[in-house]
Amino acid sequence: MGALAALFREAGNEVTGSDVRFDPPVGPTLQAVGVVCLMGYNSDHLEPRPDLVVVGNAIGPGNPEAEAAERLGIERVSMSSALRRYFLAKRSPLIVAGTHGKTTTSAMCAWLLLQAGFEPGWFIGGIPKGLSSGARVGSPLVRVAGLAGPAPFVVEGDEYDDVYWQKRPKFLDYVGVSPKDVVIVTSIEHDHLDVYPDVSSYESAFRALVQKVPKGGLIVCNARDSRARAIVSEEASAHVAWYALEHDDTGSLTPTWLGGPSALTPDGAQTFDLFAGGVACGRFTLRVPGIHNVRNAIAAIAACAEGFGARTDEARAQLARFEGVRRRQELLGRPRGVYLYDDFAHHPTAVDETLRALRARHPTGALWAVFEPRSATACRNLHQEAYAGAFDVADRVLLAPLGRMNIPEGDRLDVPRLARELGPKASAMVSVDGIIAQLTAATRPGDVVAILSNGAFGGIQEKLMVSLLSQ
Repeated sequence: MGALAALFREAGNEVTGSDVRFDPPVGPTLQAVGVVCLMGYNSDHLEPRPDLVVVGNAIGPGNPEAEAAERLGIERVSMSSALRRYFLAKRSPLIVAGTHGKTTTSAMCAWLLLQAGFEPGWFIGGIPKGLSSGARVGSPLVRVAGLAGPAPFVVEGDEYDDVYWQKRPKFLDYVGVSPKDVVIVTSIEHDHLDVYPDVSSYESAFRALVQKVPKGGLIVCNARDSRARAIVSEEASAHVAWYALEHDDTGSLTPTWLGGPSALTPDGAQTFDLFAGGVACGRFTLRVPGIHNVRNAIAAIAACAEGFGARTDEARAQLARFEGVRRRQELLGRPRGVYLYDDFAHHPTAVDETLRALRARHPTGALWAVFEPRSATACRNLHQEAYAGAFDVADRVLLAPLGRMNIPEGDRLDVPRLARELGPKASAMVSVDGIIAQLTAATRPGDVVAILSNGAFGGIQEKLMVSLLSQ
């Protein structure tokens, strides 16, 4: 919703937005671009009368502002419908879908296309570094390298539901806009349990997405992911470009795009060799750490090259300058010699990949994982056993209480049990202040602290920074 508000502002509209709070980085970013941020929900916020009300999926029936808009006959649309109608129409969409890696992969695509001169628009659910903002209108038409036509528009395609009067995946609004839609599928792993109660319902959303990609379009799919591989193989009528890393199990498929991770550079950058159709494309360098980000980079390169004609040699030069996304392995600072990272990871797979990436970048010093289960999935016990293996590479683990208590008690993640299963290295903490006190007392220069949460986590990042610097 924040990114959409920024798009409407860039297009020259007056925009107000209502929410219960405006946490950083999104809140300050909205205010900086001129969005009027209104606290709480009130029918008075509809004066003067707006031309359009966009209702996000956090809003449910009974919301006083949404009900007032309906009662007054003001046009209402969902976020994804507004994006399709006002920004994707007559463009060439590149939709990045999947359980993991959507934000970083979307930011990579936008960066590569921008640097290649395609003048793309983009809509990303985070704040990419090096880009002007998380959303940009871009140019409607592009002429580059002898190519002419609708300019690309990169969309982070979320499978979460749309709006309370239309319960369907948001990403279905983004496909079918162009006969040459490009869709990336990074992974499919059961998530969003509040919307998809079982694996079958979750997979059905992706089946619908794949089926909707036009025959003249392109699907770039992770051949290593068995669920994604099966669904795309069974449902796709569009051309499929498979990608993977060397030694991945890809079933009976031979990936067109293949990466071979190499050693880290002295400053901690990840390198990899890229092959397209068996032809060497050279050695690439990534400033964002982790083998999972090598996969994200290969997907982005394949989509930009096959979908829009971007050159891989130019992509190699530009990818080395990609700075990543805020709250994705973001180094906040090094107070008292302690590396302090902030990351959005909350699903066990994302937690594991993030910690392994940081361990590879910092092979010495203790790795502290500070985890807040906050999302509707993380607070449930579906992944109780998976979380027990997600912290394997961490030396110490501090577990915060559940970030939401509206989960039935029998369905909740058992945090004390998880701490017991992780062994002596783990502690179930009772407060943010307690976590800060332990980290301040126990960390040493060279240690790494990874703060893992998809929420504000009580402002722990800034509080910990201040506490460490005060010692």
